[in-house]
Amino acid sequence: MVEAYIALGSNVGNREENISKAIEILKEKVTFLKASSIYETKPMYVENQGLFLNCAVKVGTALKPKELLNFLKIAEKRLGRKDAPRNGPRIIDLDILFYGNQIINDDIIVIPHPKMQERAFVLIQLVEIDPNLIHPIYQKTVSELLKELTYDKLGIKKIG
Repeated sequence: MVEAYIALGSNVGNREENISKAIEILKEKVTFLKASSIYETKPMYVENQGLFLNCAVKVGTALKPKELLNFLKIAEKRLGRKDAPRNGPRIIDLDILFYGNQIINDDIIVIPHPKMQERAFVLIQLVEIDPNLIHPIYQKTVSELLKELTYDKLGIKKIG
């Protein structure tokens, strides 16, 4: 069993319900270990859209990385996600942040998530779950990565 960290986000429809349903679907194939609080955040990259609710979960899984990714894509479709422009509005977004301490970079999957170090809303959640988690590429804890990041703290609000 490998420990993996998954980010969940939603900014369309009932955002909290979308995240709750996604967690229930995840439990079909992974062992749920821990979840961060839910945070409301401003969108990044494409700013003309609704606010997101985000959280991260730590899971145990026997699925290989590509199997886990495939399961997440199926879960997104089950929850009603449609193909949309990159970084645009979405009913649910499920991303693998870490898969053990593995580093994978091919045409199908990139682990650790390649942009998490620039996303305070992801790092805050990871710090809440496991502040000493080490990023296998940067060889720094998620706490250290968050401290190095300059970000708008007003754009991230803990809601539950």
